[in-house]
Amino acid sequence: MTTLFPENSLSARQSASFILAKRKPPIDKTEWNSFFDENGYLAKSRDFICVNILERGLHPGVRTEAWKFLTGYYSWQSSQDERLTVDSTRRKNYEALCQMYEKIQPLLENLHQNFTKTQNNIACDIQKLYDKDPLGNILVDKKRLEKILLLSYVCNPQAEYQQGFHEMVMLFQLMVEHDHETFWLFQFFLQKTENSCVITIGVGKNLDMLSRLIAILDPTFAEHLKGKGAGAVQALFPWFCLCFQHAFKSFDDVWRLWEVLLTGKPCRNLQVLVAYSMLQMVREQVLLEGMSGDAILLACNNLIDLDADELISAACMVYAELFQKDVPQPLKEFFL
Repeated sequence: MTTLFPENSLSARQSASFILAKRKPPIDKTEWNSFFDENGYLAKSRDFICVNILERGLHPGVRTEAWKFLTGYYSWQSSQDERLTVDSTRRKNYEALCQMYEKIQPLLENLHQNFTKTQNNIACDIQKLYDKDPLGNILVDKKRLEKILLLSYVCNPQAEYQQGFHEMVMLFQLMVEHDHETFWLFQFFLQKTENSCVITIGVGKNLDMLSRLIAILDPTFAEHLKGKGAGAVQALFPWFCLCFQHAFKSFDDVWRLWEVLLTGKPCRNLQVLVAYSMLQMVREQVLLEGMSGDAILLACNNLIDLDADELISAACMVYAELFQKDVPQPLKEFFL
């Protein structure tokens, strides 16, 4: 058993207080541009920028460019000219992948049952997608969205298509202008968050760590979840698969949480602390009513219209609380 470093606890508590206090507005275009020198190299450290994103967030006007750094689309050490080259290369590579896909699509449809099944699942999900804003304006092009999802599946078979990926890609399509940007940002996002949202890679690990976290921080709740509430935690896998996107009241809240997850601040695998914070929202009701696993799951699914800043702040406070405990080595390594 080991105790984590207290100075990190202080940093997490400070971040939580800054988020709630909203001492400064989000990083806007003017401030973002001030982070670069005359050649387009970052004059501020990656750590400085990521901490500011955690504590303040990004203005919509800089989100697209900032996300290209956060996901790895751009190198943090690149110049403006190098980034222009990267954009051009990614566009050409995307066009080449599209041409390849068009050539092999008939073969895939005839010879691979899994492809046909996935193709049908994507088409069904796209068909059900509500693609209009409150005024009835079309938000996204469903055909382009379907193409990106199919290409993503063919190029990245390890990250099998999951129901809900269509909604995730839609959020990327709303953020950027071009299809190649949507495609590559989604690929890099999956790589960065595979321990969270890819069901065949990291979701099981997250659920296991969530159970361990509850046992350490809330033994009473953990005991109930092992007994009458058995199975509830394991059934929360959609939270991780979809990076909590159904829990928020706006797209801006979803983007806000996702960009914090991408910063790696205040720790790695913050998504587990987010899930713990959400479970704490239903804890009192669960224990008071002696809820079973199915009832707990229903209560969790009813957690909607959440505020991202409040949830991120709560997760930071959980991280700070974790530092005051004796933490088993596997859990410590998971977050540090």
